[in-house]
Amino acid sequence: MENYSADKIRNIALFGHVGTGKSTLAEAILYSTKAIDRFGKITDGNTTMDFDPEEIKRGMSVSTAVACCEYKGSKINIIDTPGDFDFLGEEMSGVRIADSGVIVISAKGGSSVGSEKAIRLLSGKNVPFLFFVNRMDEPNADFEAVAERMMNRYGNSVIPLSFPIMEGGEMTGIVDVMNRKAFSVDKATGKLNEMPLPDEYNARIDELQEKVNEVVAEADDALMEKFFAGEPFTEDEFRHGVHAGFREGKLHPIYCGSAFKNIGVDFLLNCISKDTPPAGKKPALEGTLPDGSTIEVSCSIDDPLAMFVFKTLSDPFVGKISIFKVNAGTLKANTAVYNATKGKEERIGGLFYLVGKKQIPTDKVTAGDIGATAKLAVTDTNDTLCDKARILELPKIKFPTPCLSKSVTPRNKGDEDKIISGLQKLADADRCFTIETDPETKEMVLSGLGDMQLKVLISKLAGKPYNVECDLGKPKVAYREAIRKKVKVQGKHKKQSGGHGQYGDVWIEFEPNPESEELVFAESVFGGAVPKNFFPAVEKGLQESVKKGVLAGYPVVNLKATLVDGSYHDVDSSEMAFKIAANLAFKAGMTQASPILLEPISSVEIHIPEEKQGDIMGDMNKRRGRILGIDADEFGSVINAEVPTAEMLEYATDLKAMTQGRGWFSLEHARYEQAPQEVADKVIAEAQVEE
Repeated sequence: MENYSADKIRNIALFGHVGTGKSTLAEAILYSTKAIDRFGKITDGNTTMDFDPEEIKRGMSVSTAVACCEYKGSKINIIDTPGDFDFLGEEMSGVRIADSGVIVISAKGGSSVGSEKAIRLLSGKNVPFLFFVNRMDEPNADFEAVAERMMNRYGNSVIPLSFPIMEGGEMTGIVDVMNRKAFSVDKATGKLNEMPLPDEYNARIDELQEKVNEVVAEADDALMEKFFAGEPFTEDEFRHGVHAGFREGKLHPIYCGSAFKNIGVDFLLNCISKDTPPAGKKPALEGTLPDGSTIEVSCSIDDPLAMFVFKTLSDPFVGKISIFKVNAGTLKANTAVYNATKGKEERIGGLFYLVGKKQIPTDKVTAGDIGATAKLAVTDTNDTLCDKARILELPKIKFPTPCLSKSVTPRNKGDEDKIISGLQKLADADRCFTIETDPETKEMVLSGLGDMQLKVLISKLAGKPYNVECDLGKPKVAYREAIRKKVKVQGKHKKQSGGHGQYGDVWIEFEPNPESEELVFAESVFGGAVPKNFFPAVEKGLQESVKKGVLAGYPVVNLKATLVDGSYHDVDSSEMAFKIAANLAFKAGMTQASPILLEPISSVEIHIPEEKQGDIMGDMNKRRGRILGIDADEFGSVINAEVPTAEMLEYATDLKAMTQGRGWFSLEHARYEQAPQEVADKVIAEAQVEE
């Protein structure tokens, strides 16, 4: 494949809800442009973009994939993103490097949660986008209803630039609005053949062309004057206006077809090659220099190299594959570059373009293009590689924070290290999960964006090359214990049965201390009842004791212990004896001082559509949450609340169900509070069973 200049490259990302046909559309584009010679099917598990074993098994995308093709003198890089909400980070990677977006919508359902989220992401990053109403070949497909809903929802910028010719509920042709042409569909091949335009469509075309002319007129004052004077635009003026309207978000065309039957795909490709902005026209990025100042990074081949790694794949044969976009300059094979993120030099080996998992070797990748390389030593996703002549960092992808946690239990004892090692390698490809061992509960805790993502990770662990099986469960909650009243108790350790004995005797006052979670130790011993050299042993004995309370074995907090009296033996007293005596005093004191169980409380910020506000507040009350306030953002309501952490373990899944995937939240620990008696009784009973 030849190298294309930035004004001939279009980086197009595909978005949409699960099942709308994004990967099938990518397949149809690749087949239409002869980048592949066989049209794969999701059901057969042989599509170009869904090559991961998990994708083949599940019949859906779980990772962003890239493929390139050539069309009428242009190069098109397709970025196919997953539609499931658990893989939001993959969508964000696609948005980060896309010049334009294609939102795929089902002709049977119209706008969905997946498309709404994609529109929100694209609009937030000022990435222009168009719509492709897919699955027009299926029964009950209703383009007009879908288009009307889209126009009502998103306003006058949404304009159908093609619409189907329907006969007996079947799509038999397509009308090209801009060129006033009609095409019939060849049932055998899906190809379009020009036919006379039926008169019945003229009024509709006039109406839609007028809407487009309004958008074109807004491109500049001269065109606005022509529009109001009723003068027709020239072809160049019209294209200039369409480009400007699309680039500025004033025009979101709707196209239609069937990716599965390859109908209307060539029509869509024509639009992409003519009307979407090339990589060279994308606004300059703001890079950060080592001193913290910023610099504009334009898509120019003449500037020093600046490239961004947006995706990492783990290939069992090749190893780590880094997929990148060159934002400026030229990257040549077998050269040294500088990793500005890590502050280290990196050696580039061979370079290649990707068509799914297929690799097409190249000697260089130029500004605006997407390429890949293997076996980089220090480079990860989100890193910037550049020329040492201009060291800078490009904007990073702000990946979402994991919000669903599960415990991970190996099926075979001793596999813990294998699980940690495997997940750390999988983290190269997925930046939206964490794995850590909880120091308190001793559990391995896997946190991600949703249940599907975590199940995919565990399934990958079970396959090659990791071959380690494990189960997901509900993680333990880190409770605390405390006391409610002040007590004075004795702890006496005496062991004298001939020979050298053990003797330690302490009187300690225990009292609540809300000012500090950590144990506060003090002493007020008079007359040398306990020699000073044993004070550290008493404190150490207490520090070890507070790690395990008397109710359910959880750490004790908000405790002050004052050593007030005791006794010792000249020969038999030792540090160990006083440590044991302190432990005995602790157990006696905790039992007598009205011990209570404390539960962790989390601060939660929930973003939801406004119409779901009542449902979410009611659900928060059921979870024993306290609503602190309700704000608004550009997408709906923001509920701020405090809620027991134990009630939020499955909230990511529950919120998705309650809001059809439209809601999201962030969670952080706030403090500990006394647990209600029924909660405490249940936790204590479970701890006793486990013990």
